[in-house]
This record gives sequence, C-alpha cells and structure tokens, in this order.
Amino acid sequence: MAKKGKGSRVQVILECTEHKDSGMPGTSRYITTKNRKNTPDRMERKKYNPVLRKVTLHREIK
Repeated sequence: MAKKGKGSRVQVILECTEHKDSGMPGTSRYITTKNRKNTPDRMERKKYNPVLRKVTLHREIK
C-alpha cells in the first residue's frame, strides 16, 4: 500500500560537481531520499562516477 499524507522524507537528485568541468559528455546523477526536518540544507555525498571512473562529490540539485 502507498503511504498517505505528507511525510518529512523527500526525494532529491544528487549531481556530480567534477563532471561539468571535465568536458566529457553525459552526467552522473543519483536519486535518494532525505529527511527535511533533520537536513534542511542541501545534501553532499561522495559517490562513484562511472564516466570518470572515480569517487567524486555529488551535490543536491533543485
């Protein structure tokens, strides 16, 4: 069953910060969830970028 009502968890998209500067085509994005009450500011995580083949910093985009 689906959840009812508005919860405090929202879906966010994390995008690689180094990929734009590299000049390579494509983007590295991840979809995750966060708790709005505990994390009101933008999220930052180190995730794997398959195009650059290394772990890079990914930031939340609107």
